[in-house]
Parts: sequence; C-alpha cells; structure tokens
Amino acid sequence: MKAHYCTASVVSSQGHNLILTAGHCLGDKAAFVPEYDHTKPAGAQQYGIWPVQEWFRDSQYASDRSANSDLDFAFAGLKDNGGRNVQDVVGANTLARTPGFVNQVTVIGYPTVAHNPQDLAFRCAGVGTTPLPAYNQMQIDCGGMWGGVSGGPWFSKFDPSGDTGEIIGNVGGFLQGGPDVNPKDPLYNRITYSPLHGDRFFQLYDDAQKGLHTDHGPYHQPPLPYSMGDGTTWKHAKLMAAGDFGGTGHSDLIVVRTDGKVTLYTSDGNGHFTAERQLLAPNSTWTHAETMTAGDFTGSNQFDLMVRWSDGKVTLYGDVGAKGLDVPGTQMIGPNSTWQHATQITAGRFGSSAYVTDLMVRWSDGGLTLYTNVGAGSFGQEHKLQGHNSTWTHATLLTAGEFSGNQKWDLMVQWSDGELDDYVGTTTSALGTEARVQNRGGVWTHNTVMTTGDFTPDHRTDDLVIRWSDGETTMYTDTGKTTLGTEHNLVPRA
Repeated sequence: MKAHYCTASVVSSQGHNLILTAGHCLGDKAAFVPEYDHTKPAGAQQYGIWPVQEWFRDSQYASDRSANSDLDFAFAGLKDNGGRNVQDVVGANTLARTPGFVNQVTVIGYPTVAHNPQDLAFRCAGVGTTPLPAYNQMQIDCGGMWGGVSGGPWFSKFDPSGDTGEIIGNVGGFLQGGPDVNPKDPLYNRITYSPLHGDRFFQLYDDAQKGLHTDHGPYHQPPLPYSMGDGTTWKHAKLMAAGDFGGTGHSDLIVVRTDGKVTLYTSDGNGHFTAERQLLAPNSTWTHAETMTAGDFTGSNQFDLMVRWSDGKVTLYGDVGAKGLDVPGTQMIGPNSTWQHATQITAGRFGSSAYVTDLMVRWSDGGLTLYTNVGAGSFGQEHKLQGHNSTWTHATLLTAGEFSGNQKWDLMVQWSDGELDDYVGTTTSALGTEARVQNRGGVWTHNTVMTTGDFTPDHRTDDLVIRWSDGETTMYTDTGKTTLGTEHNLVPRA
C-alpha cells in the first residue's frame, strides 16, 4: 500500500460518490483510499478502497506553462463498495468559490514515501496565499509539499467535527503545481500552486454530478489582479528609489534594470502597488546608472530622481512622474573622477529643512559626506561625517527614513556581513546613535537593493523595500529604529 501517487478528497454530490483531485492525476485503474493507513494492507483499510468508475476533466486543461494550466482540477465518480457510496461512509467536504488570490488556508496531501518515510498525511496549516503572476492561480510557501500531494485540498475552514470543511483550491496548476526548478532545489517542496475555483470549476462540478462530459469551449482567462512580476525579472532590478513622484502624498517606486529599462510602480498608499508605467525601454545609456536616489530637490512637491553615472557625471531629473525621463535633466556635475567614487547615495531630511533636500554620499574609501540644501545644479553645503576609513568600505547599501519617529530622518546601513544598523539622530555634525536592526549573518547577506518610502496611510517614510539576490522583493511596513516592520511579499522569488 505504498504506491500512492496523488491526493484526493470526498466532496458533497447528489450521487454521494465524487472526489476532487488534480487534472493531471487521471489514471487507469485508479482507486481512492479514505484516511489511508500505511500500516494496513489493502484489504484491511478502515474505510475500504473505492475504484474510480469515471473521470471528469475540463477538455481544455493543459499540463504545461500555458494559461490552460489554470484548469488543473478533476472529479472522479467512484464505484460503490458493498452497496454503499463513499460519502455515506466518510462524509464529504463542501466546495466554495475561491474568494480571491489572498486567503488563509490549510493544505493537506500525501507526499510519496521517498520524501515521507512515515507515509502519513502532511499538513500546511494556516498559511497565506499570494497570486501566481500571469495565472488564475494562487500559491503558498510551505516546506514538505513533495510529489504525491497533487490534488490535495486547500481548506478555508473546517466543520466543528474537524473531519470535513470548505475547500477553495487543490494542489495543481502551472507545471502540475510547482515551480520550474530541479527537485534538489529547496523551492521544489516549498512553493505549491492551486487553480482558483471559479466558473469553469463549478461547470465541471455540475457536469460530474450529472455524469456529463460537456465541452465548454476555449478557455478565456479571467481578468487577473495587477502583479509586479516574478523573481526571474526582478533579479535584474539593479537600482530602486522611492518617492512621491505623483504629488499624491505617498510614495511610488522607480526601478532600473540591468538592461537599462526604467519602470515606475504606482502605490495606492495602503501598502499595495496597483499599476506600472514604463519610463524608458531597454537602452544602453541607463545601463551606466551606478546609484540613484529620490528627493524633492526642485521644490515642486513632486520628487525628483538623482543619478550618478559610471563616468562620474551626476544628473537630476525633476518631477519625474510628470515629465518622465526622456529629457536631458539638470547636470549637477559633469564627468569626473571624484564622483566616480560615490558608491552609494541616498536622499533624506537630516538638516533643518522640512523637505527632502539633503544627500548622503558614501565614498569608495569609506568616507561619508552629507550635502544639505541640495537643489537643481547645486550640491548645497558639504559636511564631512566620516573621513577615509576601512570600516565604511563595507557599507554596501544606504537608505534613509523616519525609523525613529522623529521629523529628522535616520540613516540605515546594510553591511557586507549582513548586519543592518540605523543611525538615529544623524545631523550635519555627526552620525547618530547606532541602533541594531539585524545581527550579522543569515539571510540579510542577500540584501541586494534597498530603499525606503511612504507606502502606508501613516504618512511616514518608514516602509523598507528589499530586493533579495533571488529576485524576491519584500516590503517591511512601519519599520522602527531597532525592529523590522510587518513583512509583505511584493514579488515571489525566482
């Protein structure tokens, strides 16, 4: 009794004989074993074995990368066992339309024995779902979902008995329910997909109850929610800058990719991104952008973008949201050898100004300079905070924000060893007091690109955005001076 290959669940039906599984689980001589017990032979299973009499699957289903993988669900009508139907013996689950792409679910399945020596059901309890970009599917991140769990139910809630519940999904979808990675990759058993149960699902459910095989015609994918994309694309996000580019009172996000493409991602001010606009198509010029930041340097109440190029030139693009980037911009300084060593720049509010008009620069020799009252064509006043030193050569990323809750901003620094520190009360005369946010080591050594914006209703610039080395992009809303804020996945890992 260890040759099982998929998971199924009994669902309520007129004939009391239906199970739900994945569309790719169809097979000849298949049988269903309720509450499978690996310690007992076939003839001794507590609730018996129920052979499949008839399969029902959408005729448009495709087990591939296409949108038709959205149809990876199937029903099976079971033969009776001793004159009794399966639902009368073990009960049945109810089916409900998937409410949306974001849910809390419990997923149950039987991994194959090779990865589950105990040969017991595996459960991912109370996990959150997120959209699978470009598909009418949702996904979870829960380790242990090896092959064999295909078709397993996604419960939104359980009945008081705990034995049955409401199902809103099933393991399946794109490439049979998981990412396109080698089985040795940790993501193979962590990331699991489910099609959303909508019109096509319930048409099939109705057909299965009536014993019909109706061709419902070509599959037309329903409108999908906006998605920022996936980690495969975001691994090429080279630079990020956040700011109020639209004069909306909250931040949006500008991203430069390695091919020179520049995109503006629009925020709704409630922690979500709702649209994107291409500012520049892939081009050779912007592949030379080395570091950038955003601030209100031109005094228009719309943020501007400052870019340091590979030849040392620094350009300010005013009112990017309105004017775009296909303009000359204001040259802050021409090509030169000094600014070629400006490794990191970040804008902030460190002086007395009420506006984001200050610029922090970390130089390649470890020096740190604060420029206050920066404007179009002028770096304002220069304040040296750190001279040449070896320690600050390990400061890989800089950002600034209201992490301590003060009107004046703090400087946040990511170090090469993974340590993340906030310098509270940084002024024109000195760095602020160091506050530890993350200790060295661990996942933070993979922090590759970092910026901070005001993406939530509190109107504070304390929402930290991180692009990780695998392309996953995360926002930590309401980050404090010693603690990360609430974690929100913006882009799933590659």
